[in-house]
Amino acid sequence: MALTLDKIVIAAFVIIGCVFVVVALFSSWLLSPKAPSREKESTYECGVPPVGPPWIQFRIGYYVYALLFVLFDIETVFLYPWAVAYRQITGWYIFVEMLVFVVILIGALFYAWKEGALEWR
Repeated sequence: MALTLDKIVIAAFVIIGCVFVVVALFSSWLLSPKAPSREKESTYECGVPPVGPPWIQFRIGYYVYALLFVLFDIETVFLYPWAVAYRQITGWYIFVEMLVFVVILIGALFYAWKEGALEWR
């Protein structure tokens, strides 16, 4: 196995990257202030003592809303480049392909609506 210029360049980047990480971590440790105190060792450093237990239950509605947001945010991520590039592309195949994608997402929206995932209880 002969060393080519491509392999040498890749090896150099890997080595430089590893050295950079080690130097950054070491310099951060070296330059950071080290004055331990009771406040700094507490769970919350804001100076306000915590009230109540640290483990609380969140309502499932928060998670459902977050998942639905991510779902339709990803839809936008896929739709926008397609819409920008569609002007230069001819043919029905790409249009039908994106139409199927949008129909599936609209079906998911109606399903979430029907199941009551969009209602705040």
